Amino acid sequence: MATTTNIFSKITYALVLCFLAWVGAQAYIVESFGFNWYIAFGDSLVNTVLLSGACWLINNNLRYYQPGEKSYINLLVWCGVLAGLCILIARWVLPFIINDKVYESFFSQSLAIRYFISFLTIGCMAMVSVVWFTQLDQKENEKRKTDAEKLAREAELYNLRQQLQPHFLFNSLNSINALIGIRPDEARKMIHQLSDFLRGTLKKDDQAPVTLAEELQQVQLYLDIEKVRFGHRLSAEISHDAKSGDMMLPPMLLQPIVENSIKFGLYDTTEAVTISIRAEVNDNYLVLMVQNPYDAQTSRPMKGTGFGLSGVQRRLYLLFARNDLVETHAADDVFTTIIKIPQV
Repeated sequence: MATTTNIFSKITYALVLCFLAWVGAQAYIVESFGFNWYIAFGDSLVNTVLLSGACWLINNNLRYYQPGEKSYINLLVWCGVLAGLCILIARWVLPFIINDKVYESFFSQSLAIRYFISFLTIGCMAMVSVVWFTQLDQKENEKRKTDAEKLAREAELYNLRQQLQPHFLFNSLNSINALIGIRPDEARKMIHQLSDFLRGTLKKDDQAPVTLAEELQQVQLYLDIEKVRFGHRLSAEISHDAKSGDMMLPPMLLQPIVENSIKFGLYDTTEAVTISIRAEVNDNYLVLMVQNPYDAQTSRPMKGTGFGLSGVQRRLYLLFARNDLVETHAADDVFTTIIKIPQV
């Protein structure tokens, strides 16, 4: 609000200076023809006020009406009409202010040049107004387009986030249901862990980034729940260097990747599986690496199917407009997912 007021004050100050400069210049020209300063300033003041009114009128109309390419001839006609009105009104008003026969003859002889100057001035104001308001309209349209794209992007990010909860919740509730009859204590523990996990996700803003330390806390809660499901078969190794703990990343980014690793690592084997999560800072990126073993005979992890990888890649594209932030590699029966998070 203060900035808008300052701009308006500067524009008003500039217009007042232009008005006074025009009055002074025209008075000087009239005085140079041998008239006294009273006649010179009277002539100048009346003509400048009328010309200013015509310029204000054309500017105010163009604020709400932008002529098309075929309507510029109409704009020129209006400039001509306004210039003629300025001359007619001045010719009617000035005799009441200046009673001088010589000046009346001078005014009549200068009608053509007065009309030309008025027409040129009003025309210049019209062109400046057209350009100015056209640019304002373009900026407003660009702002609306940007806002619409931002809203669409935020809506898609929100939908991507919401897809995580039902998918994970469905699996967890199935596991709790299976444990209630045979291991009620573990089922009760899993319910508490699930409650803590969901409470943590609900507290997070969908778009506000979190630190790696906060993200790893949520991942650990998720792993604790999965360990109840899979028992001794699942273990995890989490490590990161000193600098990476404070690095920022989108919330709930790691959980679908870890879920993807558990799916490919445990579903096709009865052996114990270790999920490895490592983080480090490389240049201006937070680099996350998630690894899990897989059976090359029964799994095809190189395709990267499922919501986990595709959802993460889509989220990163929406946030950073880049498609090169997620990489996957499979070698020696180990599937590796590498995520790079730019630190803006």
